[in-house]
Amino acid sequence: QLQLVESGGGLVQAGGSLSLSCAASGSFFRINDMGWYRQAPGKQRELVARITSGGNTNYADFVKGRFSISRDNVKNSVYLQMNNLKPEETAVYYCNAAIRKQPWTNSLDAWGQGTLVTVSS
Repeated sequence: QLQLVESGGGLVQAGGSLSLSCAASGSFFRINDMGWYRQAPGKQRELVARITSGGNTNYADFVKGRFSISRDNVKNSVYLQMNNLKPEETAVYYCNAAIRKQPWTNSLDAWGQGTLVTVSS
């Protein structure tokens, strides 16, 4: 069964850093784009950063220069390095991957269970 498992969330003081990891497991043909989203209490889920299988990246404006996304295609993993965190960035961070289960199927969206990041002031 296809699974995305995140790790690395926790409590950090404002200005601090955290690293998130996400690994895909199960049976599939290929992973296309991977990314990180976040959802703060009472707010909609929003894109943080995405990365293609070729390594091209896209960041939300509010994290540019502070966050860095990377991936390891051999390990089917994506990472998010977060620096200079702000209290308003407290949220559940979700891993996302566009996965093709078979060569002849379209990509489907897979989501991790989320990992809580709490930034104290």
